[in-house]
Amino acid sequence: MAEAIRANAAPRPVGRYPHARRAGGLLFLSGIGPRDPANDSVPGNVLDGEGRVVAHDIAAQTHAVFANARAVLEAAGARWDDLVDVTVYLTDMAQDFPAYNAVWAEYFPDPATAPCRTTLGIDALPTPIAIELKCIAAPKE
Repeated sequence: MAEAIRANAAPRPVGRYPHARRAGGLLFLSGIGPRDPANDSVPGNVLDGEGRVVAHDIAAQTHAVFANARAVLEAAGARWDDLVDVTVYLTDMAQDFPAYNAVWAEYFPDPATAPCRTTLGIDALPTPIAIELKCIAAPKE
């Protein structure tokens, strides 16, 4: 079986799966969101009096999800530059794509060296987050 990776600096998974799994020369990250690893809060979420999300800041969540992905990569001995493919899930494509795309450009300023990317609009995620990443990395030996 391929090696399972647990990243102590990343938020715990919301289900029974590892943060990542190494198979051959590739590293596959499980879907990861922007939850704060210290307290499970979601950066940028605005809650009403009953605890329901009424607004979110996609830029704050994008920075947080990138930090969490980096923590998993580092726990596996990989680097940010080792990312080769990223699938991004947004719960509000029309509203959030421009700000998310601007943050992406901060982290990957050169398209020639950026990982491949697919961005999908979806109805919901399993926790009150607006973005989730699914990543594949090819760590250098």
